[in-house]
Amino acid sequence: MKDGALHHVALVTRDLPRAIEFYRDALGLKQVARPPFKSQGAWMFRDTLEVHLIAHAGGNFRSNNLIDIDDAHFAIRVEDFEGAMTKLAAHGFREDAPEGDPKRIRIIRQGVAGFPQAYFLDPDCNIIEINAAR
Repeated sequence: MKDGALHHVALVTRDLPRAIEFYRDALGLKQVARPPFKSQGAWMFRDTLEVHLIAHAGGNFRSNNLIDIDDAHFAIRVEDFEGAMTKLAAHGFREDAPEGDPKRIRIIRQGVAGFPQAYFLDPDCNIIEINAAR
């Protein structure tokens, strides 16, 4: 894979309209045309980030709503980290929300990675990281 680049992230959702709303409103992705696959789903897009939502009544394999930064997740690099945090706060995400609260966000402004990071969950408990451009 000489010229390999990540094309998209595919995530399973139990509630497609709710997931579309989350990725559109909280993360600023736009819904784009999707081929007529047998399964229901939606393709969401912004800049070079593409998230493919796949509707499945059984959901994904995550069995809890805890933010575990060592678990599977995907990261979105942003130019304006604090602006992204402000937008998430406007959608109800809070650092002081109790563990297990679906609106909890874990922000690491100065960590070992060398750049700010924030971790939170989408409505199906998929872990998302937002981090600052280097």
